[in-house]
Amino acid sequence: MKTLLATATALALSLPALAAAHDYKLGDLEIIHPYMFETTATAKAGGGYVTIANTGDSADTLVSVSADFPMVQLHESFEQDGVMRMQHVERLEIGAGETVELAPGGYHVMFMGLTEPFVAGTHVPVTLSFENAGEIEVEFMVMEREGDMGHDHSGHDHSDHSDHSTQD
Repeated sequence: MKTLLATATALALSLPALAAAHDYKLGDLEIIHPYMFETTATAKAGGGYVTIANTGDSADTLVSVSADFPMVQLHESFEQDGVMRMQHVERLEIGAGETVELAPGGYHVMFMGLTEPFVAGTHVPVTLSFENAGEIEVEFMVMEREGDMGHDHSGHDHSDHSDHSTQD
């Protein structure tokens, strides 16, 4: 019984450290919980999500995202005339004292030209480049998709990267 209690206590004490281990800091920027969802075996694209908090007194801008894929871009999803669309975004400003969330249905990172699926439990190295703070390599954690979230990019045609209509 003492062993069970000691194990449970150790696990409970380590949970905050595990959660914090997936967050990053670059100057005044906090990069919080980069993640993506697993994709199907036939997926040609997948989305990545992260929260970026700027704790500083001046704005900074996410100017590029790079990873070992044929194409990686910042995108924005939006609804126009009752249809969900997606478009490439050149830059994403994070104002002083502001937090920007890249999340399903909004801003996100598109990984295009997948040759293998994203598998839950794995990590994908990604470099985020900011105008002022510089570059940081982070790992996007691949998470299991829970239910139909309505934002699976695996079936979308990403051959034209300027404007994407989706049926999300």
